[in-house]
Amino acid sequence: MERVSRRDFLKTTVVGGAVIALDSAVLAPHVNADAPDLKTIGECKKVTVTCVSEVGWWDTKVLLADLNKAGGPKDAEQWTSEWTPSNAAGSCTLIEVEALDGSKRKFLVDTGWDAAYMDKRFKATGVDRMLKNGEIDFLYVTHEHLDHFWGLAATLQYKPDIKIIIPSTFQPPAFQFIEGTDFPKAHARNTIKHQGELMKLQIGKMTKLMDGVASVGFDLPIILKIRGEQSLYFNVKDKGLILCTGCCHQNVITLADYAVNTLNAKGKLHALYGGLHIAPFGPLSDEGRGWIEKLGSYGFIRIACNHCTGVPAVQKMIELGYPVVRGSGKDGSQSDLYIGNGDAVSFG
Repeated sequence: MERVSRRDFLKTTVVGGAVIALDSAVLAPHVNADAPDLKTIGECKKVTVTCVSEVGWWDTKVLLADLNKAGGPKDAEQWTSEWTPSNAAGSCTLIEVEALDGSKRKFLVDTGWDAAYMDKRFKATGVDRMLKNGEIDFLYVTHEHLDHFWGLAATLQYKPDIKIIIPSTFQPPAFQFIEGTDFPKAHARNTIKHQGELMKLQIGKMTKLMDGVASVGFDLPIILKIRGEQSLYFNVKDKGLILCTGCCHQNVITLADYAVNTLNAKGKLHALYGGLHIAPFGPLSDEGRGWIEKLGSYGFIRIACNHCTGVPAVQKMIELGYPVVRGSGKDGSQSDLYIGNGDAVSFG
């Protein structure tokens, strides 16, 4: 079979004669926070984001074929379906937060899909050394999807007692995986038992992780029978909010509206980083185009998107004159239009 890049312009997959769009997201319900504004989050001085890997999978056709065999987008279940091992890569980001007093803390956002691939990326970016030396405080998992979570062994092999922060919507198989379990049919394997603290953050709540850093959990069903995704909000002094997301299944408008409406941060949105789940499998839909057009109303100074933000979506942002941060296109990333593998961007 001809191999096609995951960035190829595929929009739909055929399931039982029906055509089902894969680039839409369910609008998440309003999230109630404990704090009405930014004061509870506090401030930090600077945030540096390094893309360890933004390549979730290598070949979109292979991924969609696996999805179809598993029952299609409506019925496929992540843990009991068969996925092609050679197609696995993974999404992972290293965050460094500089506090107002100059001290610095690091943590990982997600841990990829294929542990061997992620280990190569860890070595290429120095994450392996940071984990071994205890420089990374915790692993923050945005959601349970395979390309963000199944590479857990890559992290645990260097620091089995690392603190892991997950959304409260994780399912029983996910907890079994953390404890060290093999799911042979799905080719999901973690042989290293987690020995540290496991923190579950309640969906629908805002949780302060450190000065200037808060997590918000959004409750919604997402593909592969997974539920819920949590995202990060950084409040950088004299800059404003940086919004950081894994896949943004809640959609980018919900992400931004939470900041504006719940945190009273209108006019204070500085930057956006991560996967935006717009055209992740192909051409830009009318819905995705609408999100991008709406995105321009929030006043972001920098947009550093990648992962499940498809090339057509990035091209549309550039066409509209948005401040998209370009990347190098190196180390396996398939475009230099966005922040890719090994690229870093600082805010503050």
